[in-house]
Amino acid sequence: MKLLGRYNNFSFIFIVITAFLFACGDENKPEKPKINKTQTQVKAQKQIIVSKPAFSADSAYKYTEQQVAFGPRVPNTEAHEKAAKFLAEKLKSFGIETMVQEGRMKAFNGKTLNVKNIIGSINPEAKHRILLMSHWDSRPFADQDTKDRTKPIDGANDGAAGVGVLLEIARQLSINPPKNIGVDFIFFDAEDYGQPAESMQQYQPDSWCLGSQYWAMNPHKPGYTADYGILLDMIGAKNALFTKESISMQYAPQVMNEVWSIATQLGHQNHFINQQTQFVGTDDHYYVNKLAGIPTIDIIQYDPNTGAFGSYWHTHNDNMEVIDKETLQAVGETVLAFIYKKDKEFSGNN
Repeated sequence: MKLLGRYNNFSFIFIVITAFLFACGDENKPEKPKINKTQTQVKAQKQIIVSKPAFSADSAYKYTEQQVAFGPRVPNTEAHEKAAKFLAEKLKSFGIETMVQEGRMKAFNGKTLNVKNIIGSINPEAKHRILLMSHWDSRPFADQDTKDRTKPIDGANDGAAGVGVLLEIARQLSINPPKNIGVDFIFFDAEDYGQPAESMQQYQPDSWCLGSQYWAMNPHKPGYTADYGILLDMIGAKNALFTKESISMQYAPQVMNEVWSIATQLGHQNHFINQQTQFVGTDDHYYVNKLAGIPTIDIIQYDPNTGAFGSYWHTHNDNMEVIDKETLQAVGETVLAFIYKKDKEFSGNN
């Protein structure tokens, strides 16, 4: 991993100039440059100020809890079917155009999975679009645990929390909809049905993120594209840190830097760390970038103690006790502020 240090050149220059002026005395002060008021006013008009949007962490927490209550959301199970119906109906209840994209994908173990990508669209005819994503399935086995390793996990943080935040964002957008852009939600399926480490003797590439691979090769609308994409994964744990992971920085550095800047302006810099880290696996945004060509970032937890994800990752400890409302608030506010900022920027461009 590489630490991206911040060096404020403007502060350095200011200190040097100030020292020079005091040394020379008042008589040698240079004349103040004349300000072109017209240009200044134009720049001020173009500047988009980020304001804190309405977002309810209580609602995001409730949506997360409701998903977990179905049980592990493993493809081809009853809990999976019930959760899919719940998510589609919840989007529809917000007045959002909703569809369920169904497909069949073969898992690493040869099992055929019935995949359901749940998709919602706000302002479906708008030219400029933002794509928001999270996976809603949960891991079919606890391969990182020390007990009950063959049993499925709740996946409260790894899956449900990201969807919970996006459902609350969808609710807020239904109350205060964007005027100039469209927003699409995709809850990807079968993200977490990847090959476990102990079977890597016969490594199978692309065994993870089956739902996003299916969608990227079969978009829900022919020729679909978006200006920006944001993926949420493992974003609900207490004191979670989100760094600038390398795949995002490779494909969409401008988007990542802007989102992190917004988080800082909103006071969430304790979660959104200005540090680049090497991604240690594969996530849905890789295929959205590579196959669909949409510049997409991943807001995903980084644990400096493990060099990867939280200690509860892919264990039975990934339950509702992990989820923290303050973290949900930080992520939800940041993403929602990004949407409203872009809506202002695209004013009159549709």
